[in-house]
Amino acid sequence: MNIMAGDKCEFEETFSFSPVPSKKLPFLQDRETLELFMKWSMLGRISAQAYSFDQCFYPYSSDNFALCFFRDPNVVSSLGKMEAGAWVPLDKPVVSVAVEPVPCTKVSMALFDPIYSCGILRPSGHIVKCFHDVYPDYDELRQMLQEEDSEQYCLFGREERAELLFRLFKHLCVGGELCQYEDTVNPYISTTKKIYKDLISVQKDPETKKISVVSTVLKVCAYNESGRCYPGRQEEDQTFAYLIVDPFKRHVTLFYHSYGVGTFTL
Repeated sequence: MNIMAGDKCEFEETFSFSPVPSKKLPFLQDRETLELFMKWSMLGRISAQAYSFDQCFYPYSSDNFALCFFRDPNVVSSLGKMEAGAWVPLDKPVVSVAVEPVPCTKVSMALFDPIYSCGILRPSGHIVKCFHDVYPDYDELRQMLQEEDSEQYCLFGREERAELLFRLFKHLCVGGELCQYEDTVNPYISTTKKIYKDLISVQKDPETKKISVVSTVLKVCAYNESGRCYPGRQEEDQTFAYLIVDPFKRHVTLFYHSYGVGTFTL
């Protein structure tokens, strides 16, 4: 859904934001993860920034929340985007946003169980290679993730593919412009788990002991007077921005990646 800067209704909250520099997400401090980002051509192009906000958040206010976020002076002054290999600030005011609610219900990695028993992996965990007209180094895993007419595409339905957990896995498997792809699936699975665990908030029901996700996740795109400006000027599956909102702590994390050539040094 798109919302313009002048679209606020009479009773709508105006959210204010402040960076939380003390909240460093563990996956961005983890050497093993950073080395994999480097291998996958994502290092230096992937970021996660935490902010606090001052009003109660409800999912119905998501569009207004996102617009307030990209127009907030504290966000604008601390927010960067990748252009031509360099981090640059948002140079013009954001006038509208497009917001897509992203389902986020999974609390285990069981979502990916089907890939272990359908011919995508060898018994050793190695990913089966396959021929592709365009990509010389292709495999059954990426084919299942990207090609709608592949035999294995139907392993995951539309609802499963919409989940944040699945999206993170796909983003890592596809990688950046000079990605060196893994021979086994485990690095993708373990890194997806680390990032997901760091991004989302959960709670346990005291009676049933059941764990559930409390975060609201929004895929966001911002526009200035010249058109699309964030996460990138051009639409690209691997250039993305998600707002992950913890309504209880009143924290929001902006998780961002810009497709391109990553850095080669830690």
